[in-house]
Amino acid sequence: MMREQAGALIVLVDGMLIGERARIAEHRLPAVYGMTDHVEAGGLMAYGPSVPDRYRRAATFVDKILKGAKPGDLPIEQPTRFELVINVRSAKALGLTIPPALLLRADQLIQ
Repeated sequence: MMREQAGALIVLVDGMLIGERARIAEHRLPAVYGMTDHVEAGGLMAYGPSVPDRYRRAATFVDKILKGAKPGDLPIEQPTRFELVINVRSAKALGLTIPPALLLRADQLIQ
């Protein structure tokens, strides 16, 4: 990305990239991530399924399985709760102004 002089970055949710979140953030490119871990490590913003909500939903599946349900009989679910997290400190470091309307819509702002 640095060799090609990328102006911005979209980082997909990928197990390999979780371990590289600090390294990606140090390149100081405006980036949108699918997981909030990246934003907490210095990334600009994340939009994706709510992690606490995913854990709650997983717990209901575990409960059903422990009560005798067959895993193959359980429905596949799509996330229904999404979160927008913005790292205001990173935006300032990048010289970016986040529109007030977007800041108001954010579920969490990292100062």
